[in-house]
Amino acid sequence: MTQRIAVLGATGSIGDSTLALLAAHATDFEVYALSGHSRLDKLFELCQRFKPKRVAVPSAAVDSFAQRLQAAKLDIDVVGGEAGIVDIAQDSQVDTVVAAIVGAAGLPSTLAAAKAGKRILLANKEALVMAGPLMMQAVKDNNATLLPIDSEHNAIFQCLPRAIQQDNSQIHQQEHGVRKLWLTASGGPFLHQSYEQMQAASVAQAVNHPNWSMGQKISIDSATMMNKGLELIEAAHLFDLPESQIEVVMHPQSIIHSMVEYSDGSVLAQLGSPDMKTPIAHALAYPERIASGVQPLDLFALAALEFTRPDLEKFVCLRLAREAMQSGLLATIALNAANEIAVAAFIDEQVKLTDIALINEQTLDNMAQQSLQSPKHIDDIIAVDQLARQLATAQIQALLA
Repeated sequence: MTQRIAVLGATGSIGDSTLALLAAHATDFEVYALSGHSRLDKLFELCQRFKPKRVAVPSAAVDSFAQRLQAAKLDIDVVGGEAGIVDIAQDSQVDTVVAAIVGAAGLPSTLAAAKAGKRILLANKEALVMAGPLMMQAVKDNNATLLPIDSEHNAIFQCLPRAIQQDNSQIHQQEHGVRKLWLTASGGPFLHQSYEQMQAASVAQAVNHPNWSMGQKISIDSATMMNKGLELIEAAHLFDLPESQIEVVMHPQSIIHSMVEYSDGSVLAQLGSPDMKTPIAHALAYPERIASGVQPLDLFALAALEFTRPDLEKFVCLRLAREAMQSGLLATIALNAANEIAVAAFIDEQVKLTDIALINEQTLDNMAQQSLQSPKHIDDIIAVDQLARQLATAQIQALLA
């Protein structure tokens, strides 16, 4: 039976990889809906190619985009803004939602998909960083399926027994013997450079990842290792473990994507060429397998695999993420919000790369002084997110003064 897929964030790098796979397996998958935000010319081309039934664009662009589609004789329902994306996420005709919208903007639609009982391919780690307990409860309450397509979380998922894959609470059963999860980190472009070199880095240098082709924001997060920090928080929610049972290890080759350590001394690892089509293909076909088109891993060509401890004095954001997870949901929401604001300021060349960690840390300190209750609903989460953004913006203004 053909799976009907909604690709939310279709014009980004995850969207590119997903749509390449859907095109290669067109008899198994139908592109039912797409969404895009800023690259509307690219989204229009995708509509011409895949002819989805529905497409979501920013509210201000609905009429003009609908006219372009009509002129091209494409009968596609155009919806606008966050409400339109949420409507697609919970559309009864959609079987699988690929949640690939970057940042906090992806939370409402991902949560809506969970409440609608969808099969969710999760690339939007912020949905769990900001609303982990709410999101995981919605998945359980509505019999949704949550399959991670971040390469690290997908690797851990593949290395776990089927019982835990289907019910993450099973990770606490002694017969499964899970002792620790290991997240591998490439270290990005500054692994072998000094803090001073990071301090002087340009935007072009920060986005020049040695192994992965990713969007601008996630590439900068990789350069500061905030991306790994967010993945640490995501893993704790996905696999129902405290952060103390999740280790980060530097592995610059990006061949081992993550590992699971068991009580009998076994360590299971998932290896593969650094290409996002591998985890996406795994999740699309789960529990079966399909061809991804990825270059097979040549074991004979692997000269060495290196592993080192992360330098938390240089990569402050990783330390902040672990501390935020220890503090609770208010802190993880604030950290994610502050980081989005700080990264945008770095892209605009208002602050240095190393200022991102300073802004994040000061925002966390300022948030800790607020008298706030732990959020229980999405509206509470968004309110905390907005407050943290205001505090982070004030920090940037102070730096610029």
